[in-house]
Amino acid sequence: MQSSAAETTPLLGKSNNQAKLISGEFEGEPITSSISRSTSISRATSRSRYGSISRYGSMSRYGSLDGGYPFLSGGIGMSENPTDTLRRPSIVTMQCPVSEETERGTIHSEDEDFQEDRKPTKFLYGVSDSQFWPCYIGIALACFVTCFDSTLMASSHPVITSYFDASNSASWLSTSFLLTSTAFQPMFGRISDTFGRKTPFVVSLWAFLLGTLWCALAPSILQFIFARAVCGLGAAGALSLGTIIIGDMVPLEARGGYLSFLNLASGVGSSLGVALGGFLAETLGWRWEFGIQVPAIGVCLLVAQFSTPPDLGPMLCQTSQASHSFIDTMLSFDLAGSALLTSSVTFLILALNLGGNLLPWNDPFIILFFILFFILGAALIHVERSAEKPVMPLYMLFNKPQGNLIFSNFLGCMTMSGILFNLPLYFQAVLLDTPTLSGTRLIVPFIANMITSFITGNYISYSLRFQPTLVLGAVLILLGSVGLTIMPRNLPAILYSWLPALATGGQGFHFPTTSIAILAVNTEADMAIATSTLILFRSLGTVMGVAVSSLVAQNGLKYFLEQTVTGPQRLRIIREVRMSVEAIRGLEGVVKAQVISAYASTMHLTFALGILTALVSFILIIIIRLPRLSKYE
Repeated sequence: MQSSAAETTPLLGKSNNQAKLISGEFEGEPITSSISRSTSISRATSRSRYGSISRYGSMSRYGSLDGGYPFLSGGIGMSENPTDTLRRPSIVTMQCPVSEETERGTIHSEDEDFQEDRKPTKFLYGVSDSQFWPCYIGIALACFVTCFDSTLMASSHPVITSYFDASNSASWLSTSFLLTSTAFQPMFGRISDTFGRKTPFVVSLWAFLLGTLWCALAPSILQFIFARAVCGLGAAGALSLGTIIIGDMVPLEARGGYLSFLNLASGVGSSLGVALGGFLAETLGWRWEFGIQVPAIGVCLLVAQFSTPPDLGPMLCQTSQASHSFIDTMLSFDLAGSALLTSSVTFLILALNLGGNLLPWNDPFIILFFILFFILGAALIHVERSAEKPVMPLYMLFNKPQGNLIFSNFLGCMTMSGILFNLPLYFQAVLLDTPTLSGTRLIVPFIANMITSFITGNYISYSLRFQPTLVLGAVLILLGSVGLTIMPRNLPAILYSWLPALATGGQGFHFPTTSIAILAVNTEADMAIATSTLILFRSLGTVMGVAVSSLVAQNGLKYFLEQTVTGPQRLRIIREVRMSVEAIRGLEGVVKAQVISAYASTMHLTFALGILTALVSFILIIIIRLPRLSKYE
């Protein structure tokens, strides 16, 4: 029931209402944005999470109501007026205990001499420069190493599988990593809300360190696959919690500049992983690809242990006040939702990675995996509707603009993973590049991504606007997909790097903007789970992009080869060139030209799939209007 502007709405009642204000859980009845004279917040004693005296009196579940914004029905966290600005939320999170309600509704701390004239700090939660910068540098290094590790396999997995005589298991090297990283990402956000950010962040870095060391020492392909799964678990926590920790310490209005450097570190790591993976495997040996990462991860772990503030996390203060045991706290989690999410995602990834690869699509196991995915997915939706603390809040998916931002990222990742996964195949099968050369062609696209990511973060910090970079990114991804679809085989060599750079540059505009915008349209209590949900759908988009583009490529290649290749040995040639692109180099004359033509047609068809997903992503973006941020004072 919405209160009118003239009504007096008490901000805090007894202790149960205090807890609701702290957690941002006033369900269905958002606090009115026009506080009457009889209900006020003491500017001297009520401090927001931003480390300064709170001047803003209200917060809905979906965004700030400060300033009397005319919110759309359903609570979407933005004003209908695009010129409105998004105020900082005033949810009290870490100032425990809050005082009892007075007769006039004024909030006071227990200490009436609370430091009213205390100079606000630059960072939130009172974090000093000496605390922030070591923590920030450690998180940036963690982003670099995890992204380096995630792209390393693109060019080195043939060497590893050949070493173990297990080329038919190559897909599992990536699948095991994606399974754990995708399935457990949402859980890290919810766990860190209760236990604080530091403990799960340190644990995830330990998992990444041990998994990487295990990869370097693995004596068999089976152990290597399990080690990659442990790496995926650690990488999921390190990446998601690193972003969440920065979000805790940096005001939303200034967050873009800091995140741009994290994007820069991630881009450099991804670029070096792609470019150096094959080179390191051929020179130092594939085991040292992982061995050289161990010292860097160890540095990240030490920095995280000694520099991460221990009091980050909106529920940490409440948990410590209530003296909940570990078991009690774990039981308060959405365990059913977590189990259903993990199992449904697992069966989906298994079906998409095995189907058409190691097993035919009509294999009983593939059919069973898809059936289990749909059953468990339906059960997940049913459970999440009634969960008190859902691991994947449905209102983020089905409300504007949260749902638009999340699904546009999902489709954007589908587009980009389809492009980046198939570009090396185009370079090696159509242009007849060596694996090393095909990897170096991707350096320019990754550099474009780094530059645009850096520009985006600083632009948002300066202009406090989301819409321009969000739309520009979606447009560039769409144009890049179109350019690759019509890309001929006789272009100057440099253009084969610059055409993909259109799409990757668009990704650099699009993804960092949504990372900040999703926080701007959610409350303090939902920021961690919003970040985890966004990363989850990005990971799902990556998996879907690889799986669907591979499906199109394999079936398209079979069709075009059968239509194009002629001669008495056509069946043998078709079988060989489908199994290995290296077989193309041994062909001569007309047959070689026919095979290259079939591969080119197949790749153009695969890139055309990206046009469809990029177009839908663009539509999801242009139909929403996001608020501007207000300046941080």
